[in-house]
Amino acid sequence: MIIEVLTGAIIAGTSVLYATTGELISERAGVINLGTEGSMVSGAMAAFAATAWSGSPWIGLAFGAIAGLLISLIHAFLVIDRKANQLATGLTIMFFGLGLSAFFGRSLVDKQINGFESIDIPLLSQIPFVGRILFTHDVLTYLSYLLVPAVWFFLFRTKWGIILRGAGENEQVVYAYGKSPKLVRYLAVMAGGLLAGVGGAQLSTAFTHTWIEGMTQGRGIIAVALVIFASWLPFRAMLGAYLFGGAYALQLALQGRGVDISQFLLFMLPYVLTLVAMFIVERKQRNMMPLGLKDVFEGGGN
Repeated sequence: MIIEVLTGAIIAGTSVLYATTGELISERAGVINLGTEGSMVSGAMAAFAATAWSGSPWIGLAFGAIAGLLISLIHAFLVIDRKANQLATGLTIMFFGLGLSAFFGRSLVDKQINGFESIDIPLLSQIPFVGRILFTHDVLTYLSYLLVPAVWFFLFRTKWGIILRGAGENEQVVYAYGKSPKLVRYLAVMAGGLLAGVGGAQLSTAFTHTWIEGMTQGRGIIAVALVIFASWLPFRAMLGAYLFGGAYALQLALQGRGVDISQFLLFMLPYVLTLVAMFIVERKQRNMMPLGLKDVFEGGGN
């Protein structure tokens, strides 16, 4: 059961990991995007539809990423150009994405596709205990292993990472490099939406191979919460995503074994554990928040 839950943590946590990493990039630039859920569910629907139409999950992945990016672009325009309230705009974008995906995906409900399949990596998958947990997944899961260190390196070891973090901390740093904070924030929000779309695509084309209305079930909102849990650090974000995935896998394992607990309570488990962990860590790591986000919260989202 331990191997089952840990393997399930990777499988169920990958889509959240993509969305969390994307939101982390956006927030590092000083823009919080509660519309991540909208980008994620739109990416899931677009990826599923494109895969069903083309027969290629890679084409589906591209459409999912683009859909997530376009949804986030609306948020970027409203909060960066029009100075709209970030929190209210994010919620609006979330419901827009949910409604849009439900409308265009209504004919796809409960259909099945040939999406990304699990690939056992030779030799590595044979390693006792660890092999089954880490190296028996789909290609998007393997790419997520590389995503986190790549984002960490970009943020903390490159000039462009300094510029992006400067946009969320002190605009004068960005100006000193001769760059536009507005453009940096636009690119960060778009990158966040693209990765959320990839997370949605992983959910529909690799994890479930199906589409149902609202299939993300709040994963985008959990991603926003996990950024706080992670103290805006990529590797902690990975841990938080797998914590959610492990709780999700645990409730499935308990249901499968007929444990006499209400299925509704078990369904709540991953969300409750994630929020409790976030609450505990957030009180200790509040000083890690980018200064731009402090201005957002203290200013009521402006």
